[in-house]
Amino acid sequence: MNPTNPTTSSAHPEPAAATSPEAPPSAAPAATLEPAELTRIKARLAGGELYSATDPALRPYRQRCMDLLDKVNSTALSDFKTRERLLGDLLGRIEPGGWVMPRFLCEFGFFIEFGPRTKVNFDVMMLDCAPITLGADVFVAPRCQLFTANHPFDPDLRTSMWEYAKPITLEDRVWLGGGVTVLPGVTIGTETVVGAGSVVTKDLPPKVLAAGNPARVIREL
Repeated sequence: MNPTNPTTSSAHPEPAAATSPEAPPSAAPAATLEPAELTRIKARLAGGELYSATDPALRPYRQRCMDLLDKVNSTALSDFKTRERLLGDLLGRIEPGGWVMPRFLCEFGFFIEFGPRTKVNFDVMMLDCAPITLGADVFVAPRCQLFTANHPFDPDLRTSMWEYAKPITLEDRVWLGGGVTVLPGVTIGTETVVGAGSVVTKDLPPKVLAAGNPARVIREL
């Protein structure tokens, strides 16, 4: 999906769970986020190790996310209060003044944290299989994509639905232009601006303008 930083292991680990894709049942109940179990799941995904994307233990957390996303994305555009409440249930943290416009998509929700006054515009996707942290006063333009998840280059591992994830961090006052893609493991420094349509494959320092595919520093700000 996002071919960067491939695992160097050629061994085929034994599956910790079923490795054939299974669609979650439509009537599956939303997960209750028990602190101990949630901590275990989050540590496992965020650790950068290979895990099975079809592990049944992940299914209720995905179902919970889907149920809340349906509500977030069906809320009237003008009803910021209701959307704010729903986002508080969906996300790991959203500080005062933060908002997200529909249609917003993510995988788990609990890994996403927004600082105060951070604003996410229309049609943004955050594939949060590891932490996605946005600082204060971050602007994310329409149709940006933040991908923490990756698959191995080994085709046997990949087709068996093994994957791994690395966190993404946008520090305070970062601005992503329309359609920017940020790949796994990237940190973008304070007050940096990324031009529309760019693909950010590696860390960017603070206070620069970067653009391109892959994104490169154009000048200091």
